[in-house]
Order: sequence, then C-alpha cells, then structure tokens
Amino acid sequence: MRTNETPHYDASVNTTGCCPKFNPGGWDDQELHFTDKPFVRATTHSVMHVPVNMGSVFSRVNEHIDDAGASAEGQFIVLSRDLSPWTSEHLFSISKVVPGEEMITLTGDFITKVFEGAFEQVKGWHEEMLELARQHNPQASDVYFFYTTCPKCAAAYGKNYVIGVAAVA
Repeated sequence: MRTNETPHYDASVNTTGCCPKFNPGGWDDQELHFTDKPFVRATTHSVMHVPVNMGSVFSRVNEHIDDAGASAEGQFIVLSRDLSPWTSEHLFSISKVVPGEEMITLTGDFITKVFEGAFEQVKGWHEEMLELARQHNPQASDVYFFYTTCPKCAAAYGKNYVIGVAAVA
C-alpha cells in the first residue's frame, strides 16, 4: 500500500441512512505505511470499556469534518483504542485541517486483520493483533480497531466487521 493510503472504503451502499454497508474486500492482511498522516483526535467516555458517549462524539466530529470539506474520500478510517477502562481515543482520517477539533499526525507501519462478530470479542481480537504484531516487532504494543458500522447498522446489514490495526514499526 502506498504511503498514507488505506484500502478503498466503499460507501456506495447505504440502506440505513446512517453507516454504509462495509465491504471487507482488500482490508485483510494489509500493510499500511503512514508518514505524518493527518487525523482528528477525539476521546469518549466508557464504563469498564463499554462506550457511553460514542454516538454524540462521532456525530460532532463527522459534522465538523463535513463542514470543513476534509473528508478523506475513499480513504476513510477511524482508529479507536481504549486508553483506560474509562476513556477511549478515536483518530478520524482527514484530508485537511478541521477547525474546532484536535489535530494530530500518525507515523508508522501497521498491519491489518478483518474480524467479524460481536463487540464482546474485542478482548480476544486485541490479543490476536498483539501476537501478529509481535511477529514483526517483539516490542509492538499499539493496537487500534476500526469499527466499520454502528451497532444498529451492523444488525441491519447482518454483519459486524471490525478491522484490527496494529503498529509494527
């Protein structure tokens, strides 16, 4: 994959009016290479790793991204990880600065894996991603997840795809 690119995000099928139906083709077993890739950083509150205000935070950030014309068309990804049982971090890929939001860049090499199943499986998926990443780098520790649809849309589409993204360098 070319630097700062992700697999194509096909948003063409959206029967829910909320999240597009995710097509996992091309997302499994990929190597991503980021050099100062821009993201909006947002945090959400959790109770023992269960998100509490994710919907309102995602709505706000996505509205700001749309208002700024900063959507990373075809390159959409939101990298999420738990910082503690009470706080999660979310990195929204963007094409330019988004006023009113915290901007960061990400540099590194990452590997991906497609998972399908319930949110309760994330702990096991996290361990699997760490194991895969440590095959490349014994010191690897950063694992993110791209939750491709909200729970309501996953139920409507009949699949809950989650992409594991682990830093290897």
